[in-house]
Amino acid sequence: MTPLLLLLTFSIVDFACLFYVYLALENGASQATRYAVTGQLVAGQTREESIKTAMRQATPTLTIDDNMFSFSHLPPGATAWVAGTGAENDIGKVTITYPWRLMTPLIRPFFTGGQINIRVESAMKNERRFTSA
Repeated sequence: MTPLLLLLTFSIVDFACLFYVYLALENGASQATRYAVTGQLVAGQTREESIKTAMRQATPTLTIDDNMFSFSHLPPGATAWVAGTGAENDIGKVTITYPWRLMTPLIRPFFTGGQINIRVESAMKNERRFTSA
């Protein structure tokens, strides 16, 4: 009886952590996209690096590696997404694919590699960029 109760308890904790990570990533992707559409840059960083920084600041409890990010954009009138952050009036999209390793050993075998890949996306239209004269 006790092992079953422990398995159930740890499974609940595992899925609660998974849900937290998903919500944190959703919020972070939304914040990163909101930052991206303004065209702002962090001093000394490229546009992509600046967006990654905004995402990491919005999700301080997660470690998000560079290879987990992808950027694409949809130019006006186009029907296919193109790699990169895009220009003014393009629809920019930030995608994060985050591998979450399950903590409960008895649940891991049910998932490939003992992990779940969480994928979140956020897209917004890039604003007109203002430069100071």
